[in-house]
Amino acid sequence: MSAEIKSEVRTFLDASLSGGASAIQDDTKLISSRLLDSILALRLVTHLEAKFNIEFAAHEVTADNLESINRISEFVSSKMK
Repeated sequence: MSAEIKSEVRTFLDASLSGGASAIQDDTKLISSRLLDSILALRLVTHLEAKFNIEFAAHEVTADNLESINRISEFVSSKMK
C-alpha cells in the first residue's frame, strides 16, 4: 500500500507544482523547503482523504506529517489500519 500512497502523492504534486515533481525524492523536505505551502498542503490532505477514505483530524495536519512523501505515506498508512 505504501507504494500506492507514494505514487498518489507524487502524481498530485506533479500536477500541482509549476515545475512538476520529477526532482522530488521520497525524503525531500516539502514543508521546510517551501515546496508545499499551506494552501497546497490542505488541497493534498483533502485529496488523500477522498482517495483513501480516511479523515485527518485538524491537529494531524502538521509539518511533521506532511514533511516528505515518506512521512505522508507512513501517516496515511497508519490512518488506514
